[in-house]
Amino acid sequence: MTVDRVPVLRALLSVSDKRGLETFAAALAERNVEIISTGGSARAIEGAGVPVRRVSDLTGFPEILDGRVKTLHPSIHGGILFRRDRTDDAATLKDHGIDPIDLVAVNLYPFEEASRRPGISMHELLEEIDIGGPTLLRAAAKNWPDVVVVCDPSDYETVIAELAEGGVTAETRRRLATAAFQRCEAYNKAIAETLALQGAEDGAGGAEWPAGRVSRWTLSQSLRYGENPHQGAAFYVPRGADPFALGGVTKLQGKAISYNNLLDLDSACRLVRSFRAPAAVVVKHRNPCGAGVGNTLLDAFRKAWAGDGLSAFGGVIALRGCVDGELAAAIAKNFVEVVAAESFSEDARSVFSKKKSLRLLESPALAAEKPARWETDAETRTVSGGLLIQACDKPEALDESWEPRVVTRREPTEEERAALFFAWQVCRFVISNAIVFTTADRTLGIGSGQTSRVDAVKVAIMKAAREQHDLRGSVMASDAFFPFSDSVEEAAKVGCTGVVQPGGSRRDQDSIDAADAAGMTMVFTGRRAFRH
Repeated sequence: MTVDRVPVLRALLSVSDKRGLETFAAALAERNVEIISTGGSARAIEGAGVPVRRVSDLTGFPEILDGRVKTLHPSIHGGILFRRDRTDDAATLKDHGIDPIDLVAVNLYPFEEASRRPGISMHELLEEIDIGGPTLLRAAAKNWPDVVVVCDPSDYETVIAELAEGGVTAETRRRLATAAFQRCEAYNKAIAETLALQGAEDGAGGAEWPAGRVSRWTLSQSLRYGENPHQGAAFYVPRGADPFALGGVTKLQGKAISYNNLLDLDSACRLVRSFRAPAAVVVKHRNPCGAGVGNTLLDAFRKAWAGDGLSAFGGVIALRGCVDGELAAAIAKNFVEVVAAESFSEDARSVFSKKKSLRLLESPALAAEKPARWETDAETRTVSGGLLIQACDKPEALDESWEPRVVTRREPTEEERAALFFAWQVCRFVISNAIVFTTADRTLGIGSGQTSRVDAVKVAIMKAAREQHDLRGSVMASDAFFPFSDSVEEAAKVGCTGVVQPGGSRRDQDSIDAADAAGMTMVFTGRRAFRH
């Protein structure tokens, strides 16, 4: 029969994530709990002035193999797995001089975080695989009727509160045991997936995709609703969240972040990080309305907003750098849902505070001094009854070292080359079929989501005309090849002088001939950039 409340006399604390550890240990010590610990956890507890007994003193065996073996010992696991209602178990512990362990607080080496670290070697990654930690969690969780297991620092407060009431309840012990098994499962799956995905994310010829896949995610927040008010929604982030991910964003003011806000914010942050600072992007319905780079962040914002001010109404703005009062005043003249930047000055905070509903977000990913960066994880989508996973479309380059192949008689000028680079980067974030007209520092017209490529060209030209943008001397980017020469011919009519596209059509020569006839330059990237 399961005991309702379990008191704690001895506790094993061994954690990688040391948030709240000292406070938790102190609270246990106040209740006369004997604390056992290892390595860095023991040093942190001792540093807080809390008495602690080393695991090596308990087992009579030192930590070996650079800490690979610490807690794998009968004196530890016997104390955890001891069934309190079994007289034979009690006799065994007495015969071997083993004392019961009533609470195990363990969290695991940060493998998921390490696996996302650029340039990490396989040797380094293997050292981030925890062995003793999952074993401790599984042992304590298996014996949850008698033992309290804690794998998340957020549960420390609950455990201490219940101990003050006489012991941890059966309901809480069962919940914590369930969380421990879930953590072990996700951890093992993360390791298996990472090893299997070595090479798979780089395309054909690498390792196979894993036969099974499980979420590595933990709930960040429940959302008011999804794309529409009748749809429930939630936001999950990976364990050991990457500060470059949306989970690293801090909300300073405004309404709760919505499902649609997060989708737009993802597009905006990814695109703006493709450019050197100062850079600004405005996104609506996952499509860029405008993008700009400049000498100042204010200059970049003005270019981005001018790209398509009508569509930008109610959009999301992402900026690389710090927003000052002058820029805040320029933004505040318009209706926007979200402004995300590295940081905001006090003057900027004061300006935006007058717009109570405006969501103001700080993100380390948008720091001006950070190098341009691209995501490396695989992308996941659900479809009816299944899951689609693909490697991220990492670009050939994130700077002007980009070298497409010139296919026309005329080489691009230096200015056109810079414009073609800018246009191609923006085009990657436009829903297919995608057409983008730009100069070297701003968008002029964007055609997105059309089922005909020439219609996307016409939409982009129409939007440019509506904003009174002169397309003479502009360049045009297409996310896929031109099946016919009509798109190039339409671009030539408005004075476009350069085209960037993947190439690969059976009728490529028709488009090349049309460009040559108009005196245009055309370059092939050799890579398609569909975004469905």
